[in-house]
Amino acid sequence: MVEIKEVKTRRERIEFIRFPKSIYSDCPYWTPDLVFDELENLTPEKNTAFGFCEARFFMAYRDGKAVGRIGAILSHRANEKWNQKRMRFTRVDFIDDDEVVDALFGAVVAWAKEKGCDELHGPMGFTDLDKEGMLVDGFEEQNLFITIYNYPYYVRQMERLGFAKSVDWVEYQVTVPEQMPERLDRLAEVVLKRNHLKVFDWHSKKELRPKIKGIFQLINEAYGGLYGVVELEEHEIDHYVDQYLPLVQHDLVSIVLDEEDKVCAFGLLMPSLGPAVKKADGKLFPFGWVHLLKGLKNYEVLDMYLVAVRPSLQNHGVNAIVLHEILKNAYKHGVKFAETGPQLEMNEKIQMMFKSFDRRQHRRRRCWIKSI
Repeated sequence: MVEIKEVKTRRERIEFIRFPKSIYSDCPYWTPDLVFDELENLTPEKNTAFGFCEARFFMAYRDGKAVGRIGAILSHRANEKWNQKRMRFTRVDFIDDDEVVDALFGAVVAWAKEKGCDELHGPMGFTDLDKEGMLVDGFEEQNLFITIYNYPYYVRQMERLGFAKSVDWVEYQVTVPEQMPERLDRLAEVVLKRNHLKVFDWHSKKELRPKIKGIFQLINEAYGGLYGVVELEEHEIDHYVDQYLPLVQHDLVSIVLDEEDKVCAFGLLMPSLGPAVKKADGKLFPFGWVHLLKGLKNYEVLDMYLVAVRPSLQNHGVNAIVLHEILKNAYKHGVKFAETGPQLEMNEKIQMMFKSFDRRQHRRRRCWIKSI
C-alpha cells in the first residue's frame, strides 16, 4: 500500500529535495539540485514566487520507504494572463510502479479540483527560470545543471495516465569552430555601427549590477509571448539577481547597449557545472564548494543559459553581435562545445542563431497536459 504525506517542515523539504538520489545515484547523466538553492525555492518565506503562487508538495511511501515525490503549483498570475484554469505539477520523481504514480498524481489532481482547475500540466516551475519539461529523448546525454533528468519509463507512465503533449523544447550541442568565422566578424562590426550599438565592457560585478535589472527587463520583453511565460516583477528580479550574481563570470556575460546605454541584447553563459555539482552531491559544505570552484575555472563545455534580443531589433542582425562575443570568450578558455538550454521547438528565431555551425539536436523535453 502506498501512503501519501504532504511536505511541511524543513526536514521534510530536505528529504523531498534529496529523494531523486535514491533513484539516480548510479546514473552518470543525472545532476542533483543544489540543496541550499532548492530549499529556498520550496520555502514560502524565501521564494518571492509565493506572492502569486500557491504550492503543495507530496511524498509517497511504501512500508516506510520513500518511493516518489511530486509538487503542485497554482500560478494565479499565469492563469490570469493566459485565461486558463491550470494546475502545474513540478519536481516529479518516482520508481517505475503504477500504484506509486497513481497515488502521486492523484494527490495533485485532488487539490487541483479543490482549487477549481480543469487541466493539469507540467513539469513546470514557479517561474520560467525554473526547471521545466520532462526528458523524452536524449536519455544517454549528460544533463545540464539547469534542466531535468528522468528515466525513459517516465514517458510510458505519463502516457498511461492519459497525458498528451502540450509543447516540446529541444536542445543542441554546438561545436565551437577552430577560428572565428570571417563573415561573423564582419557582420558583427557592421551591425554595431549601423544600429549605433556598443558592447558593454565590464570588469567587476559592481559594474555589472546596474545592468542586471535591464537584462531581466529584456527577458520579460523578449520572452513574454512564449508558451506559459509570465513576466517577472521587480522584487522577483531582485531575488534572482541575489541568487545568480555570485556565479556569474566576467567574460561569459555578453551585453549589448543602445545609444541610451540601455540593454538591448545579451547572452548569459556558464561553465557546464553538472559534473561538479554531482561530485559535490548537491551540497556546498563542507567541501562541495571546492568542486564548484574547480568547475568554474576548468571547463571545455559552456552552457548557454539565456540569449535575448529586443524585439524591435530582432531582424537587424543583433544576434550576430551576441554570438561574436560568445565565441570570443569561448576561445579564451579553450572551449570545445556549447550546450543550449531548452528552446521551444517553434521558436525558430533562436534556433536559426546557430544554423551555420556544426550542431546536433540531442535532447528533447516535453510539457504534458491532461484534462481533469
